[in-house]
Amino acid sequence: MGRSLGTPEALTAEVAATGVGQGRAGAGPGSGRARGWRGLLLTNQLHWFSFKSQESTLAGQQAGDFLLRRRLRAVAGMAGTPGPDPPADGGGEARPAWDSKLQYLLSCVGFAVGLGNLWRFPYLCQTYGGGAFLIPYVVALAFEGIPLFHIELAVGQRLRRGSVGVWTAISPYLGGVGLGCFTVSFLVSLYYNTVLTWVLWYLLNSFQHPLPWSACPLDLNRTGLEQECRDSSPVSYFWYRRTLNVSADISDGGPVQWRLLLCLAVSWAVVYLCVIRGIETTGKLRVLQNPRVWLDAATQIFFSLSLAFGGHIAFASYNPPRNNCRRDAVSIALVNSMTSLYASVAVFSVLGFKAASDHGQCLDRNILHLINAFDLPEQSVSRDTYTAALVRLNASQPAQVAGLPLEACRLEDFLDKSASGTGLAFIVFTEAVLHMPGAPVWAVLFFAMLFSLGLSSMFGNMESIITPLLDLGVMPRRVPKEVLTGLACLLCFLMATCFTLRSGSYWLEIFDQYAAALNLILLAFFEVIGVVYVYGMKRFCDDVAWMTGRRPGFYWRATWKVVSPLLLLTIFVAYIALLASSPPHYKAWNPRYERFPSRQEKPYPGWVLAACALLSFLPTLWVPVVALGQLLARCREKTRDPPQDGRPKPRGGRAC
Repeated sequence: MGRSLGTPEALTAEVAATGVGQGRAGAGPGSGRARGWRGLLLTNQLHWFSFKSQESTLAGQQAGDFLLRRRLRAVAGMAGTPGPDPPADGGGEARPAWDSKLQYLLSCVGFAVGLGNLWRFPYLCQTYGGGAFLIPYVVALAFEGIPLFHIELAVGQRLRRGSVGVWTAISPYLGGVGLGCFTVSFLVSLYYNTVLTWVLWYLLNSFQHPLPWSACPLDLNRTGLEQECRDSSPVSYFWYRRTLNVSADISDGGPVQWRLLLCLAVSWAVVYLCVIRGIETTGKLRVLQNPRVWLDAATQIFFSLSLAFGGHIAFASYNPPRNNCRRDAVSIALVNSMTSLYASVAVFSVLGFKAASDHGQCLDRNILHLINAFDLPEQSVSRDTYTAALVRLNASQPAQVAGLPLEACRLEDFLDKSASGTGLAFIVFTEAVLHMPGAPVWAVLFFAMLFSLGLSSMFGNMESIITPLLDLGVMPRRVPKEVLTGLACLLCFLMATCFTLRSGSYWLEIFDQYAAALNLILLAFFEVIGVVYVYGMKRFCDDVAWMTGRRPGFYWRATWKVVSPLLLLTIFVAYIALLASSPPHYKAWNPRYERFPSRQEKPYPGWVLAACALLSFLPTLWVPVVALGQLLARCREKTRDPPQDGRPKPRGGRAC
């Protein structure tokens, strides 16, 4: 039978037992912690007076004791009147801390800045008119990215727990939000490290001269070049055939590609070794009327800052309680956006160089046709004089010119051939590197940079997985963290072997498109609703003021309470509408396709569509499942211990 909380003295003892008011060494009675202790004690004494008026039996007394203790723990974790640092796991163990503020900032920047800054942001800028895309991008950054980023850093720093522990402490009904973040991080880690596998494969092949994608290989008879390579290009052939050995249909899984499996094992080994070190203009403006532009800008901010993954919450949980998380949120978000802009300069330079090179090669092919058809002397037609020569010949012999297989060589068309993702990294960039002096050196530097970018993001993803597992106590505390990390990496490696099949690249596109997009939007919506409307805006602002020394201004309160939730809800509805308007499909690399080397567009089979639907909502399903489980558990508890003598139960227990 538990100790009664029927008197203020007993309540005071219970407050002391929960750790409230026990600050760090050196915090005197006059400190902010002591004042927080008195405020919390006064708050709970008022609760005692409200209960005193209700006579109850022994069973009712025990129920009231249980509810009061639960209230004390919740308030001690994140109270309107700030208290001391709550323990990481509800116990007495101290939370690890960053060695320096710079280490924390670099970790957050490394988690936020990833491959998407290099290959998705420039693609969106090019698709939507360059500078015009920056308008919705900046709007989304100001009203979606930075406010949500501030919330994640604040709750992680204040509660000093991982993503699961944070939302469970705010409300047991929100525990599914943390589990959803954990699941998203797990799914994203599966395919994200596969991209690092491809990068590692290219990096290893870059230590050759000439580069293996610089020319077509000989066929099996050694009498000519491979037909597939001649019909496409050496770069595309090396990517689709030598690297992926891709199948022509997603249903054709094929055998495991052992070279990719070996690179995948090396990539996960590198991640493990790193993680176990621990924390020690008017025309262009018309594009703004397109709702897809605003949707893509908002989602780019979302993915670029790695919101709702739980990694930033875990990183912030190792901060000192008085760290200025507001300044961190703004500075990290701005560094991330400036990195995207800086990367765009380099990417556009490479794309422009490749477009000019392709345009020149197109002109050379047309010039060769003219020289052969009209028996002109060599060097009589150059790139500069091609247009004038074509006009002259077309005026004198139009029928013969019309019969030539001339291509439409417009520089604008080559510039508009946007590429993103793997197409940008493994086709466009690799081809551009071939035209640079000392191509192998540039290839090594480029893929080493890509591997470093992806590896830094993987640290945050793994922290989003390991920290909740540690906080939940999945394994006994005597088991070292290195063992848990090794088991997690091994499980991810085994599950990611599906991406090394011949159809693996198709499945990676499915995971990239469906595993995170809708889930992150919904989880972020539940995050901001949980903090602002469940925990309470005033209490949260009090905590931020205690941590940073300043109360949040109108901008923060308006975005948290109104703008960000509405923006997230709008993005979700628009995303669903776009998916409904365009049935899912994929583009297959099929050498037998009549328009090869263009990729063949195919619809997904029914069983693949079912997998897409499951990935789209699987992590978010944790939210209603956990909330329903909490409700049923509370109902069973009240059914098992009903009120006696017909007296009402203490306030705080809601009817089922």
